[in-house]
Amino acid sequence: MERPVSPSNPDLFDVSDSLAPSRVNKLASTTTLTFDGLLKDPLRLKEDLKDGCGGQLWPAGIFLARYLLSQHSSDLSGKTIVELGAGGGLVGLAVARGCEVASPIHITDQQPMFSLMEDNIQLNQLNLAPIPDHLPSNPDVILAADCVYFEPAFPLLIMTLQSLLGPNSVCYFCFKRRRRADLRFMRMAKKAFEFEEIRDDPSATTYNRDNIFIYTIRPKRTKN
Repeated sequence: MERPVSPSNPDLFDVSDSLAPSRVNKLASTTTLTFDGLLKDPLRLKEDLKDGCGGQLWPAGIFLARYLLSQHSSDLSGKTIVELGAGGGLVGLAVARGCEVASPIHITDQQPMFSLMEDNIQLNQLNLAPIPDHLPSNPDVILAADCVYFEPAFPLLIMTLQSLLGPNSVCYFCFKRRRRADLRFMRMAKKAFEFEEIRDDPSATTYNRDNIFIYTIRPKRTKN
């Protein structure tokens, strides 16, 4: 799988400075979010970049969380939910706090993010399942924010989605188009899945200006 699984070769997914230039890490801090009042009880999220860029809050995750809270707060009730590439757990934590979700939300990423996930779960005292022994088979809902960032891993992300998506599953997928290479992922996704841009978010014009888009991904429909 793309981000949830750590490869046996630790250098396999090293990203060169030409793809992701080195930056001075900001100091660890805690951010409080209400998503413009959509959360009655604020969400507190620790940010810490010492173990990787997933330790930071990224706009795609914030906009995906806001979309789910504003448009899907009730219809996620009783659903089995898995978040891929969760980083510190932003989207899963927001859904757990603001939506009527009864069962634990499974959040996944590479091993360096586990500690930050656990810190944020404890900070908010929410019902999430970090570091699961296994993921639910064909979960109802898959969440993924900013998982498109390293071109050699695109096929693994496609395979991860193929292995998780069941006939009735939906993935809410948000990412920022940064490079022309990202269009290759879109072509791959459109070939493998029903890949559609969401049309029911009044805030879309705001984040579209920054090349951030939210899609639904579903298995290909069977032709009769």
